[in-house]
Parts: sequence; structure tokens; C-alpha cells
Amino acid sequence: MTRIVVLGGTGYAGRHIVAEAVSRGHEVVAVSRSVPTDQVIGAEYVQGSALDVAPLAETLTAADAVVSALSPRGDMTDRALEALTNVAELLSGTSTRLGVVGGAGGSLIAPGGPRLFDQGFPEEYKHEAQVGIDSLAMLETTDSGLDWFFVHPAEVFGPWAEGERTGHYRDGGDVLVRDDEGKSYISGADFAVAVVDEIEQGNHHRERFTVGY
Repeated sequence: MTRIVVLGGTGYAGRHIVAEAVSRGHEVVAVSRSVPTDQVIGAEYVQGSALDVAPLAETLTAADAVVSALSPRGDMTDRALEALTNVAELLSGTSTRLGVVGGAGGSLIAPGGPRLFDQGFPEEYKHEAQVGIDSLAMLETTDSGLDWFFVHPAEVFGPWAEGERTGHYRDGGDVLVRDDEGKSYISGADFAVAVVDEIEQGNHHRERFTVGY
């Protein structure tokens, strides 16, 4: 059994990751600023914020893996990178892996580039995409004492395109995954499958990867 802490464990990606990890028998702690009414049975819920990481230090460093599924929305709009930096600094030099949920914008559209973000990316999503890009850049500057991985979902990913759990996905390296018809999509449940697979298998160390069908 692996102990997994999910920051932002009540959000879209976070809740799916919590549910998937619990279903595989892992010990899961979901951290959020408010305790949800629709909790995943089998998970532990802790109130807290990565903006004030000290009260969470013991919870985070005791984990085998910490997954940041924080979204730059609401009062975290301009502080999500700060929160992630706090967590990265805390975990550096420990045996705890740090997984980070990114966005599709930083994915390359072909080997060697360019990025999806640079190809007429929708203006309303640019801020969130930039936070993801900046988060990856921050992780890449950390020293080798931090074992991290960063996951880009497909272009279509969110509660507006929920989909179902199939248990299947493709790993595209740093290139956006598209199907034979050119669509880039993954359900919330299968994105979580990819994240928990990475925690269990450890295929990516201090690198990013993309997932999609």
C-alpha cells in the first residue's frame, strides 16, 4: 500500500485521482481548504492550504507521493505557483515524489515544438495555461533532491467532457496525444488512471509526459 496525498483533492482532477487511488487499495489523504460533503469513501480528508504549508508538513513528508491538483482559480488565481513552490521546497531532499497536474497548453504539437499554447490558444484559458507552463519551468530548476513528474492532460479535459473510465490511455512523451481523427481528449477517470499508474510504476522521473486516447 502506498500513502498518497492529493492537494486540491476535491477539484475535478483531484477527486478523480483520490477515487482511483482508493480503488486500488492505497492510503489516500485529500487536502483542501474546505471539507466536501461528497467525500470519496475510504479517503481521509484534511483541511489546509499549500499557501501555508507548515501545518501540512508532517502529512506531506510522511507520504510516498504528493500530487498537486491545484487550480489557478478563485483566490488561487495568482497564487497557485506560489503554493506549488512551497510544496516543492518542503519535499526537496525527501523520499516523497511530487506529481503535478498541468494543462494541455504546454504540450508540444509535434516533436521539437511548437507548443499548443503558441498556436492560437483560446484567450480565456491563457492564464491557467501560463501557470502550468511556469510551474513546469519551476520544477525544472529544482535540484536532484526532488523527484517530480508533471502530467499534461489532453486538449479536451474537464467536467464539461466527463467521459467514462476505460482503463486505457496513451503516453505521448512531451507531444500532445491525438487520436486517428485528430481529436485530443481524455476522461477525468482515465487521466487519474495515468497519474496513479505513474505513482505505482515510476516511469517518469524529473520529467513531464502527456496523456490522451
